[in-house]
Amino acid sequence: MSLAAMLKAAAPAVLVRVAETKGSAPREAGTVMAVTTDAIFGTIGGGQFEWLAIDHARGLLAGKRDESELDIPLGSDIGQCCGGRVRLRFEPVTEAVVAALETDERAAQDAWPHVHIFGAGHVGRALAMALTPLPVTPIVYDARASELALLPDDIESKESALPEAEVRAARPGSAFVVLTHDHALDFLIAREALARRDAAYIGLIGSKTKRATFRNWFKREGGEPEDFKQLVCPIGSADVKDKRPEVIAALAAAEIITALNRNANVPGETHERTSSTP
Repeated sequence: MSLAAMLKAAAPAVLVRVAETKGSAPREAGTVMAVTTDAIFGTIGGGQFEWLAIDHARGLLAGKRDESELDIPLGSDIGQCCGGRVRLRFEPVTEAVVAALETDERAAQDAWPHVHIFGAGHVGRALAMALTPLPVTPIVYDARASELALLPDDIESKESALPEAEVRAARPGSAFVVLTHDHALDFLIAREALARRDAAYIGLIGSKTKRATFRNWFKREGGEPEDFKQLVCPIGSADVKDKRPEVIAALAAAEIITALNRNANVPGETHERTSSTP
């Protein structure tokens, strides 16, 4: 659930915004957190620094404080060693504030990179769910409607018999993860993704043997050796022997996010958390 949606259903709240940072800081300028008398939505970095912000916001709610800004040094005085400074801005949550948050959230989500997952089997579904809380848009493709039907309703999916066309239509800078039920189909999709030359990440599920087989096939099909270097196969960590779908998904999700951040500036705001304690 988004921060704006949470606030619509919440009690009176104060919005805490990171207005400016200097030096090392736990979150970037523009990061927001909302505080009610008994709940927290989002995070500005945790630790004693965040506790001070929460305490100040609740003082505002109780009418015991009136300062709309705090300038906090992140040093030993508050038990943190970031070494920088953060200026925080506090404002009551109103309908106008919620509307502005909704606009900002829509704009941020529209800019999120797409992760195209080909194959809605066990690993494909696990990967889509692992990516859901992160600042990306996973899209799952499969020709089998029965497999797509097993996905949660909030994950975008598409029944497609022409996955190569989906690859060609994807945004520049997208990530592609190929894990269908058919090795020949995997090869066709991976080749199409490698041909784009603008992907942030191209992953193919399988073993070192499958990678070698695909490399030989790719060469016979006229693929450029330089393009093949983009391929990640196996996906996730080869050092982890646990092959449960959820484990593979967790490792691959970290790999994908790392590649996307390396490739471009990825918006920093994720789905917000709810907590009743600092």
